[in-house]
Amino acid sequence: MHLLIPAAGSGKRMGAAVNKLLLPLLGQPVLAWTLRAADRAHSIEWIGILSQPGDWPAMEQILASIDLSTPVQLLQGGVTRQESVYRGVEYLYGLGTVERVLIHDGARCLATSELFDRCSAALEQVDGLIAAIPVKDTIKVTASGPKGIQIESTPERSRLWAAQTPQGFRLSLLWQAHREALAQGWQVTDDAALFEKLGWPVYIVEGEESNLKLTTPWDLVLAKQILQQRLDPAR
Repeated sequence: MHLLIPAAGSGKRMGAAVNKLLLPLLGQPVLAWTLRAADRAHSIEWIGILSQPGDWPAMEQILASIDLSTPVQLLQGGVTRQESVYRGVEYLYGLGTVERVLIHDGARCLATSELFDRCSAALEQVDGLIAAIPVKDTIKVTASGPKGIQIESTPERSRLWAAQTPQGFRLSLLWQAHREALAQGWQVTDDAALFEKLGWPVYIVEGEESNLKLTTPWDLVLAKQILQQRLDPAR
């Protein structure tokens, strides 16, 4: 299994002046935790990090410090997540030997190696999948009303899932989907949405409650607590 990690984002919502994946978390950069989990997965044989060249020196330092057994390659990312993933997909497609790929957000540094392996195993049976967890909260669909935000409807919670990563796809289909997105001008927030637009099935592998995406400073606080519990369960 080949793994692409989009890591070209900024730290604006985190209130940081640098790429949030370079921020420290329990003494190591966020990206280091993501890479360690992927490296421990039995199914992952190659990792590509999609990032901006300005961040490459820092990322090379991270790679030198954690001594991974899985080959890692730095690839230039794009302006958006979608563009970054497309660049990675285009690179792998050009190799002509890769059949399947996992996409995992670098900011989801709490994903376990077991989740990577479960997604890899499931991708042998289907052409598209995402890790996701059932929604616990009641969700409201809203619109702008005359006196503020107004509720329009309440979807049935039993049918709602919160999308995570990894997301996995047959590479040739994902390449086709991204090419079509370019032609049609589609802008999406994850790769599964491209499959959905084309009417191609995407299946769910149950994710992990702790698989948070680090977006705000509060997420860093939660991630620190989760990692401390994993490293010292007796705490």
